[in-house]
Amino acid sequence: MVRKIVVVGLRYYEDPFYKCAKHVTGSSGPPAGCGHQRNRSLDSVLQRIPEDMTPTSPEGAPLRMPIEPSAPRLALPPEVPAGSDDSGIHTPPDFNDEERPQPRAAARSRESLDSGNPEETEKPPDPPDTIGPPITTDISSAESSKHKDFLLRLFESNLFDMSMAISYLFTSKESGVQTYLANKLFSFPHEDVDFYLPQLATMYIEMGDVADLLRPYLVYRCKQSAEFSLRLVWLLTAFGGESKRSKAIKLRDSILAEEIRPAARRGHHRSQSDASALRIATPSGRHLGDLASGRAFDNGCLCGEQCSCGAPRLAPQIQFLTALTNIGRRLASVADKERRNGRLRAELATLDLNLPARVWLPLHKRPHYVLRIPPHAAAVLNSKDKAPYIMYVEVLETDGHEPLPPRLLPPAPPAPHSPPIRHTKSEENLVPEWPALSLYSALDDVDAGDCWSHDDDDLGAHYPTRAPAPDSLSQMSGLSVASVQSVQSGSSCGSRESLAVGAGEVRRRLADATAARPPNAFRHDPADPSALALKESWESKLARMRGASPYGSLGGWRLLGCIVKVGDDLRQELLAAQLLRRLRAAWDAERVPLKLHPYEILCLDRECGLIQPVLNSVSLHQIKKQSGKSLRAWLELEHGPPTSEGFLRAQHNFVESAAAYALTSYLLQLKDRHNGNILLDSAGHIIHIDFGFIFSTSPKNLGFESSPFKLTQEFVEVMDGEESDMFQYFKILILRGLIAARKHSDQIIHLVEIMRMGGQLACLRSSGAVAAFRARFHPGRTELQLTALVDRLVRDALRSLSTRLYDNYQYYTNGIL
Repeated sequence: MVRKIVVVGLRYYEDPFYKCAKHVTGSSGPPAGCGHQRNRSLDSVLQRIPEDMTPTSPEGAPLRMPIEPSAPRLALPPEVPAGSDDSGIHTPPDFNDEERPQPRAAARSRESLDSGNPEETEKPPDPPDTIGPPITTDISSAESSKHKDFLLRLFESNLFDMSMAISYLFTSKESGVQTYLANKLFSFPHEDVDFYLPQLATMYIEMGDVADLLRPYLVYRCKQSAEFSLRLVWLLTAFGGESKRSKAIKLRDSILAEEIRPAARRGHHRSQSDASALRIATPSGRHLGDLASGRAFDNGCLCGEQCSCGAPRLAPQIQFLTALTNIGRRLASVADKERRNGRLRAELATLDLNLPARVWLPLHKRPHYVLRIPPHAAAVLNSKDKAPYIMYVEVLETDGHEPLPPRLLPPAPPAPHSPPIRHTKSEENLVPEWPALSLYSALDDVDAGDCWSHDDDDLGAHYPTRAPAPDSLSQMSGLSVASVQSVQSGSSCGSRESLAVGAGEVRRRLADATAARPPNAFRHDPADPSALALKESWESKLARMRGASPYGSLGGWRLLGCIVKVGDDLRQELLAAQLLRRLRAAWDAERVPLKLHPYEILCLDRECGLIQPVLNSVSLHQIKKQSGKSLRAWLELEHGPPTSEGFLRAQHNFVESAAAYALTSYLLQLKDRHNGNILLDSAGHIIHIDFGFIFSTSPKNLGFESSPFKLTQEFVEVMDGEESDMFQYFKILILRGLIAARKHSDQIIHLVEIMRMGGQLACLRSSGAVAAFRARFHPGRTELQLTALVDRLVRDALRSLSTRLYDNYQYYTNGIL
């Protein structure tokens, strides 16, 4: 009697997902097909079996196998379905049997071995490599393995992006999943990861197990880029604090000590021409931070193509931003707004003596170096307690290979034996003077260089013609081409061949100063000095400042704007800017024409930072104060009569942007919505700024503004009234925007959930802040119910008493119209 031998499949005990996660540690990604194929060890075991080994009966007689041993695996024709007998050995199908069902044991064995790939579900299982008694498989273990296989397939799919990675990294508690996702960061584009850098820094601070996994990626990026290193340092400082001697603080200190040093790149050197222009005797970084030295941002590096001297690479940038924020702190002690502007220009003039330097403005993404900061273009913004200011920075965009242009130092004062400057010519008395800068003696040399000689009329014809400039003081700050040459040649002021300001230049500046202002220009307001500077169009400002700049002829010359804010916690604004970008991305993906204008925010620590200004825009308060007109009358003045194409385009932009910010204000519970925090740009878009009060916070924690968003009668008047088509379009846009945002709500909400860790943000300290935020997306309502909801929100906002009372309160306390 021949005994029947039962052959069953090999049970796979090792977790396939953990095997893949462990394999990719230290590499740039998982191996091809990891998690989607069988374990390779089965094939290796089968290859070690001799070809002549066949099962035998107890009597020693060989058993007859249905398939020849030399036949290749899975050699069945594709049109023939695979069959199996009760022994587990695959046999050709029996055509006499109709649709033989597969035994449960064989199906369970396949479930434990297969990776879950749908393309392999129709393939017969491999020949087994063990002989023994049947082994039963735990159903719960198989289901868990199948779930992990599906999760791994998601991670390796094209749909998996950085948003999903940050969400799973935050919610998953399995070390294998966290390790895999931490290594997955290396495969994402840098700009995608940088968007979530605040969340990564927060997890590094608050989640110790995740910090160890994130450290290799963060160190790798710090070694690649000095800018990334500083961004990470600032975030760890803003969200970590000094009290915690944690991994985050140790990483920050290592970066600042340049133990994690950015890799050297070509072009990181100070050319010899720069050194001679700086009048440096020996290369040294001992003057870092000393604005009186003229080398406050010079690290003393004089290397060639590669930096090998060990000069500090982060210190110049840190000193540059520290100098900017210290100006804001000193301005806060000056009470009068007009005097604040004079002090600001004096401070920036001193700082400008240390430029050009290899420092940059972090708000601008493309690589560049700062050339100069024109003091005359800066202005203190309208604020009661603090002194935020806006400045414009001339930069040179570069790929890191170009040397810096020579520094334009003021010319030396005339020698004692030089004849005195004559005052007999009338043009001399017409030149505007510099602001009072008695504390800064270096600027007196600039005034001494503005001399005159008999040949001014002839040489003035050689100066290039420049665009008219309404501000004559701005032209005085820019040296002419002849003065640049005189500085480089080292000639004195008394020479007849080198002139700083010619008579023709004086006449041109006088004509520019007395030229008629452009239409609808603002007048100078001592209570709000920034209004005149902000009203000037960006194109006009760009042309005027480039024409006045000694570096304007350089091909990579650019003009950038920057707001320096000290005394405010910008971490909440940083989160709000992220949420605005996610909302805009959701509306773009769903093709909803809602217009948001998020701007860049950079937190340097818990109380200061940089903000990207909104170009070609003024606040509603400035419009009402300067023009004395309503919002609709101002749009008609700027864009033409109501039937003109310009006005209709501006009205359309107004409605789409007002609907976008109305829905954003409702979702984020945006407060402090007075007319000083709402801008109107030159195209008619409404733009909200200052997101210091969101979610559960409000000014003075009173919760006075109960309206879902700000909607006044002036806004409705621009839309042609409540019965107009534009007003109906406004409500339709809010409805469509809410439906689109609800589809992407998970990607938006998890940003807030991560930032809630540690209780760093005041707006998220309430236990129900995140739950209330999720509820405002109304995931359970139908579109008909959402339509009724939008109608109610618009009605409540339009008839809100708290909106009118808060505007009156701002008028009587701060003078905001």
